[in-house]
Amino acid sequence: MDFIDKKIQDYCDAHTNSESYVLKKLNRDTHANVLQPRMLSGHFQGKLLSMFSKMIRPKIILEIGTYTGYSAICLAEGLVENGKLITIDVNAEQETRIRKYIAEAGMEKQIQFIVGDAYNIIKTLPHNYDLVFIDADKPNYLKYYKQVIELVNPGGYIIADNVLWSGKVVDEKELAKDKDTQFLDEFNKFIQQDERVENILLPVRDGLMVMRKL
Repeated sequence: MDFIDKKIQDYCDAHTNSESYVLKKLNRDTHANVLQPRMLSGHFQGKLLSMFSKMIRPKIILEIGTYTGYSAICLAEGLVENGKLITIDVNAEQETRIRKYIAEAGMEKQIQFIVGDAYNIIKTLPHNYDLVFIDADKPNYLKYYKQVIELVNPGGYIIADNVLWSGKVVDEKELAKDKDTQFLDEFNKFIQQDERVENILLPVRDGLMVMRKL
């Protein structure tokens, strides 16, 4: 997952605004008590997501894959007044933790957390979106994208996380044997050819594919 020299990343971290108290607390809690804490967006990527959201000023955000709620809080920082973020995760085990930190961040009115299968839940939501963040099960990235591209407003954005998959997408051996790597490579290639969006793949953390709907 680490593509940049540690000294350079440490320098970048040192010259990036620090986490809020609540995010720092959630970061520590996740690393101490939750399996696979590397799934957390964390300080640097979280600040980038917050900055993107503040630049876009979305009214409605959809997040597919909540984990412990760190990225949801970051993204919600850029919502316009009376804006809303809907975040969906299939794992009910983290619900208490997620709701606790959403409340501590003072975002209970802005963030709606839903437990269940995102693909089916999205069908029931009466919204179009200004920003969508995809950070869920890798085999279904393309399925989620094909679903939400129709729901994103023109000029709106979709951001997909983990698209470099620890660099495996450029490793022929991994591409030959690892299914998740194959799914992400297929996703990246599909986006590159999709004329409905303009896109840039950023080598930030584990790779962010940023797409703007035309």
